[in-house]
Amino acid sequence: MLKNLFLFSLIFFVMGCSNIAGNAGALQAYQVPETEASWIRNGEPLEFEGSLWYPADDVESLLDSEVYKVGDYKGVQIFVEKRDVRPYNKLYTKFDRNQFRYFEKKKTE
Repeated sequence: MLKNLFLFSLIFFVMGCSNIAGNAGALQAYQVPETEASWIRNGEPLEFEGSLWYPADDVESLLDSEVYKVGDYKGVQIFVEKRDVRPYNKLYTKFDRNQFRYFEKKKTE
């Protein structure tokens, strides 16, 4: 009887853990580009709501559920953080899974 209880507990534990890992990929909503657009790699700005935004030499780790699509520019999806409000601090493009390159306005001196 103790052996059956142990076996049942082990099976129950393994089945419970396997379902958790399966949910990780289901949350991703935005497609990862095969390569980053050449205009981004060349440091060219994107135009959004009449302003120029320049790519940073860095990316931020964000889940797709933490960003909101606000438009497209030259075939690239443009995002903002869901908690951000206008005027936006940063714009993002999808770089890789859970990785977004951010864009900022140039500060005038």
